[in-house]
Amino acid sequence: MAQIFHRSTNTIARLSIYGAVILIALLGYAVDVINNTSYVTEVNNARPQPIPFSHKHHVGELGLDCRYCHTSVEVSSSAGMPPTETCMTCHSQIWTNAAVLQPVRQSLADHQPLHWVRVNRVPDYVYFDHSIHVAKGVGCTTCHGPIGAMPLTYRGEPLTMGWCLSCHRDPAQFVRPRDHVFDPEWSTPPDQKTLGPQLVRGYHIDTAGLTDCSRCHR
Repeated sequence: MAQIFHRSTNTIARLSIYGAVILIALLGYAVDVINNTSYVTEVNNARPQPIPFSHKHHVGELGLDCRYCHTSVEVSSSAGMPPTETCMTCHSQIWTNAAVLQPVRQSLADHQPLHWVRVNRVPDYVYFDHSIHVAKGVGCTTCHGPIGAMPLTYRGEPLTMGWCLSCHRDPAQFVRPRDHVFDPEWSTPPDQKTLGPQLVRGYHIDTAGLTDCSRCHR
């Protein structure tokens, strides 16, 4: 029987198959890299706000407790945003004529809230409850990053499903004593491998069901 294709076509066919496999792998890798860039995750990207509020100044330097502004963080799914009156508790006495605070004074005069641009957000199909995380020893900086060092607020962590699952699979890595939950300078201690499991047991964290789909998707 006469040979239809030259023998070199076998080599070409193999190279084409291997090349296609390599190309698909490279495309998959490229997509993964792009999905983890700040362009997609918005990590480290500060958003413009009606006033350039500095957590570094108010929290890191003045020592304001997170709960002073985010009053519902211990009792509600939402941490809450401060009303203008909270800002004016101080700024009716200090920096009263500062131009940068004119939107705050105007907000109070017009009885209209400031329209802050949201920085940290999970998709609408994800249920997140601040109060249960705080009660179980998950600190603010675990999810929000070094908030006490931010001149302008930016997203400190990607808040993706994979990122959340890394904690839900092994919360002992991240839980801290409750009296340090709102401590912006807290860092993981050297004995976390011993302390973490103790806190998980003490806080009655049911690790068996933490990765159930219904835990976050309700």
